[in-house]
Amino acid sequence: MAKTRETPDGEAYLATLAGLVADVGEVAREMARVQIRELRVLAAAGRLAEEQAVSKNAKVKLHDMALRSIAAEFGGVLRATDRTVQRRMGEARTIIEGFPAAVTAWESGRIVRGHVTAIVDAAAVLPAEMWAEFEAVAIERCEEETPNRVRGELETLAHRMHPRSFAERHEEAAASRCVRLVPGRDGMSDLIATLPTVIAEGIHDRLTQQARAIVDTRDERAAGGGENGAVAATDARTTDQVRADVLADLLLAGTPALDDTRDTSAGPLGAIRARVQVLVPAATLTGSDDGPCDLSGRSPIDPATARTLAGDTTIWERLFHDPTTGVTVATDSYRVPSGMRRFLQARDQHCRFPGCRVAAIRCEVDHTHDHALGGATELSNLAHLCQRHHSMKQFTAWRVRQLKGGVLEWTSPLGRTYREDAPTPAVAFTPAAPPVAGEPAPF
Repeated sequence: MAKTRETPDGEAYLATLAGLVADVGEVAREMARVQIRELRVLAAAGRLAEEQAVSKNAKVKLHDMALRSIAAEFGGVLRATDRTVQRRMGEARTIIEGFPAAVTAWESGRIVRGHVTAIVDAAAVLPAEMWAEFEAVAIERCEEETPNRVRGELETLAHRMHPRSFAERHEEAAASRCVRLVPGRDGMSDLIATLPTVIAEGIHDRLTQQARAIVDTRDERAAGGGENGAVAATDARTTDQVRADVLADLLLAGTPALDDTRDTSAGPLGAIRARVQVLVPAATLTGSDDGPCDLSGRSPIDPATARTLAGDTTIWERLFHDPTTGVTVATDSYRVPSGMRRFLQARDQHCRFPGCRVAAIRCEVDHTHDHALGGATELSNLAHLCQRHHSMKQFTAWRVRQLKGGVLEWTSPLGRTYREDAPTPAVAFTPAAPPVAGEPAPF
């Protein structure tokens, strides 16, 4: 049964909303002008300090003293410390002088500040002489997506453009892995582990699954009685708190305190394992390419790890494609999802609401045209939506229809339309060619 929309849609409501949307657009444009002006002023101050170095031998000292003096002067006006202002001056020079095309695109409204930040952050791994080349490609990509969606792609692009291979740089970076303790306030501290991305993601994912299992089943444990039941009956912890407690239990005791399977080899918590979707180019698997692989919805990982995941495990979903032809060579999951779900996960990669980047493996498959209203369960009527945006589609006046090629066209309560193209495919799907008479069927 179709559910009643909860978003009001009267004429007065829509007129008020339209006015507020117009206002926020104007405010955003005005903020961009002010922010760019501030960056240019701070960058000019940094150049002024550099010009005070009158001799080569004294340049470093004079430059630093001039920077401190100007930063302190600015700090008095901005009510900020001179160290903070000096850092902002350096960042402003990097943006204004190192990425002028991005600033111009921001000024014209083609991109927003979040895009500029993503471009600058991603380019940090590249030599300065390559920034302009990277910037040109990055701006074009940013015009089509929100900053959070494009960030991972820009990181991968920068790594691929780097003159040294990603595998070589990852090996050096992995040598710096460590665990640090940062004392905090009120008897609390931060335990920080610097690990290869795929390991860190796996750890966090497993902690999350274990925490959710504890939260979701504590009522059942409380009803069961016994010592664990008594503890569960008073357990009002949030998922974040449970996740932190599980981490401490695992590291200090080897098993979660509320894990009923701690003395067995099977059970809900004992069976939980991390699940991460990795997109691996064919050239990487064969060893002819040492570029980064895409940890779907997150960031690049090194090729050696991707090869291991693709070949040596039964709990990671793998997608294997030929980057030259774009034809899918294999798509496999040891958890045995349906072929339709695997196709959609590879096509969508993330939630298909404009701007959302929740990975597809964390989303729900939604019938674009409601199944209860006759919508078919077929690829042209299915797309991934996270729980938040799935609920918005059901209970608000936002509407969506699916066009050819997996394109979603969203319509807001004000009638504004937002085209949501399927992400640039990390794998490409093509129908198999019909067999030629007399030739054996392909495998």
